[in-house]
Amino acid sequence: MTSAELLYATAAAGANVLGAIAVISRTRWSLRALDLIVSLAAGFLISIVVLDLFPEAIGRGGSRAAFVALGAYLLVHLTQHTLGRHFHFGEETHEVSKVVSVSALIGLLLHTFVDGVAVASSLRVSASLGALMFVAVLLHKFPEGLAISSLFLAAGAGRSRALLAAVALGAATVLGVLLTDEFEMLQTNGLAIAAGVTMYVGASNLVPEFQAKRGWAIPLSFVCGCGLYLVARSLAR
Repeated sequence: MTSAELLYATAAAGANVLGAIAVISRTRWSLRALDLIVSLAAGFLISIVVLDLFPEAIGRGGSRAAFVALGAYLLVHLTQHTLGRHFHFGEETHEVSKVVSVSALIGLLLHTFVDGVAVASSLRVSASLGALMFVAVLLHKFPEGLAISSLFLAAGAGRSRALLAAVALGAATVLGVLLTDEFEMLQTNGLAIAAGVTMYVGASNLVPEFQAKRGWAIPLSFVCGCGLYLVARSLAR
């Protein structure tokens, strides 16, 4: 693992943990602010997929990469709808069963693992794309940690188990980075896998969280997320 990979993986994992700490410490935070963060992250994620991950993956792997990306999207879709059906990027306010919380964690572990693959694969393209992918991952890590820990608390778990759930998500991201360095399959298909999963997270996980919310602030935040990516992309190159 390179120093950049170590830094990015550790910071991303730390953001998962910070999200959990915000819940278990009962820190006051704004639901509106969370919606704005999620919409900003969605715009950033979708932009990096369309403008860089898909083109890079197809440029390197041809039409095969497109099929890999589609397969990755479908795999996450199936796991999210069978294992993590109750999960959403926000605080869980209703009582849920232990099975629901554990199944949501299992479903999330797949895409947090791919977060690590995405960062490592992007760094193999260039330092600038790796940095942009790290920011994309980081933007949804705090809401993700917050959501899984609150889901565990709603299922009756103690604070320590709620925190450990977020730690597991962070560890899966670090593992994704480590295994990309070790396995040729991930090195060859990592960008395409990252494109499919990142598109799912942005368009199918995050966008539905705020799509029905009223007012202009949230849709403008989404557009700002796209604009932020364009600015960051131009500065990084």
